[in-house]
Amino acid sequence: MPSADRCPFCDYLAGLHPVTILEQGEQVAILVTRWQRGQGHVLVIPVAHRPTIMDVAPAEEQQLMNAVRRAARAIAAAYDPGGIAVWQNNGVPAHQTVPHVHFHVAGTLADGGTRSGEVPRLNLDETDRIAKRLSPHL
Repeated sequence: MPSADRCPFCDYLAGLHPVTILEQGEQVAILVTRWQRGQGHVLVIPVAHRPTIMDVAPAEEQQLMNAVRRAARAIAAAYDPGGIAVWQNNGVPAHQTVPHVHFHVAGTLADGGTRSGEVPRLNLDETDRIAKRLSPHL
């Protein structure tokens, strides 16, 4: 697992660090990531701390998948991309960088796929604008 003294996603949900929360329910939250790798890139996470997909509680599974699907539909409606990319990594060998399970959902770029490697970090005004564009479609 990636090492972390504290879980940044848990800290976001606790209000300890600023983040744009597109939606939060009892079991699942959708965050607008500050590192946009595609159009309307969001993260779908369980509210409870779960390090990997293998740690997700059975009661959370359907809620997570429903949120992934709703996020994908919102991105499709807001951006009309050529495709939607959904990915999820477990463990350092799979390039997991935050020890809290999360699904990336992003519209593909004009030339296809999503950005890999370094991407610019957006400020909260920029992620708030993305949330405003997506929220009517959730």
